[in-house]
Amino acid sequence: MRRFAGCLAVLLLALSLGACGRAGSIRPPGPPDQVTHPRSYPSR
Repeated sequence: MRRFAGCLAVLLLALSLGACGRAGSIRPPGPPDQVTHPRSYPSR
């Protein structure tokens, strides 16, 4: 019984950590025509 509870705890931990990632590619927030990054900054 104790082994089953340990396996269940590990399974629940793995599933909860697996759900933390964001699905899809990374993109800046907002409408695409208002995104100003990346842009080149002036050098001194």
